[in-house]
Amino acid sequence: MTALASRPSRRRRPARIVLHIFLWAIAVGWLVPLLLALYAALRPYAETAELGYFSWPRDLSLHYFSEAWRRGGLPKYYRNTMVITVPAVLTTLFFSSFVAFLIARRRVPGGKFLLVLFAAGNLLPQQVLATPLYVLYKEIPLPWWMNWPSESLFDSYWGVIAIHVAFQTGFCVFVLANYMNTVPAELVEAAIVDGAGVWKQYWHVILPLVRPALGALGTLEFAWIYNDFFWAVILMSTGDKFPVTTALNNLRGEYFTDYNLLAAGSLLVAFPTVLVFFILQRQFIAGLTLGSSKG
Repeated sequence: MTALASRPSRRRRPARIVLHIFLWAIAVGWLVPLLLALYAALRPYAETAELGYFSWPRDLSLHYFSEAWRRGGLPKYYRNTMVITVPAVLTTLFFSSFVAFLIARRRVPGGKFLLVLFAAGNLLPQQVLATPLYVLYKEIPLPWWMNWPSESLFDSYWGVIAIHVAFQTGFCVFVLANYMNTVPAELVEAAIVDGAGVWKQYWHVILPLVRPALGALGTLEFAWIYNDFFWAVILMSTGDKFPVTTALNNLRGEYFTDYNLLAAGSLLVAFPTVLVFFILQRQFIAGLTLGSSKG
């Protein structure tokens, strides 16, 4: 019995070695461009122009990071991005979790069709809606205190937040509905017996159990919305309202571009997404590994 039990582990060993080599190769392939950008950002442009980017450095400094921070106006653009990203992520997670709860646990009529519709909506290219939404946003009025001086949905944070929520909700509903289907039905039934209404079932029973999925989706949604450039350019016109992804354009000259400075700016722009991932790392991994130990 011992010899028979050891055979599968021996057979799996070469496969696991190949898998680990493959994963290490993928990880290195992703890290090399980032490390090269960091290496370039620490070196003067004159040095890399003379010796090349793969040469041994003579001087390393953080000068380009401070220069990118100042010339790019990053504090202002960080604020603009957070004004868009944080409400969009929270609103998306709230709406999608409640809709997923109704589909998965309340068994509303046509729930399966809605789930398929939400999943199919993710296949629609965003560029197809650019022109109609641009015209529509121009025609939708807003009170002056919500968007001055245009007083329309165009060129407002509200409009960009709304389009992100609209596009991201479908994916989140699809993921959360399947996640909630793994929650034992007895928990909801017990809450109903205790007199809990729909809101209490959602808020006090289901929502605490789907925190890993919300953490994983929150990390992904923050990265996707934070890195958006397309909708901000289409639906906004005031430069002072643009998100941080547009700040890199401030580091480009009319006739000359210092790519070392641009590399430093790119790393500064990307830093918040890395920070959010490390903060939500436990929930992200728990969400991705749900069900991996079943069976």
